[in-house]
Amino acid sequence: MCERHGKDHPCTCAMGNLSRFVEPVVLLLLKRKGRSYGYDLASEMPEHSLTDAEIERAALYRTLRQLEENGNVASEWETDQSGPARRVYRLTPQGEEHLEEWATVLDHVSKSMAQFVVKARAARTVKARGKPHR
Repeated sequence: MCERHGKDHPCTCAMGNLSRFVEPVVLLLLKRKGRSYGYDLASEMPEHSLTDAEIERAALYRTLRQLEENGNVASEWETDQSGPARRVYRLTPQGEEHLEEWATVLDHVSKSMAQFVVKARAARTVKARGKPHR
């Protein structure tokens, strides 16, 4: 049972790393926005999330740091506005290539998951009829 979604809603909250597709979402948002602050990304993450698991802000900032270390994202401090300096992030050309790699991987995963669902439901149907499965 999921505390967030209740017992009648299947969810991915307890699915381990499946719930942590943070990186491709960050890459996509930066591609669409051009540049963005971390808190803006955090507010848009749920809308573009690949699962129904909540993405924690700490995971977002860890992902941004890792993407920057790997050359996929660049950031700089923006100090020209009133108030404290804020870090603004943008996608690098390497990051755009990495986003395309993610799209390819997720397309493959999507097809594999669809096949899995068909097989799992077929196995359930066979078991309900009392036939042995192979």
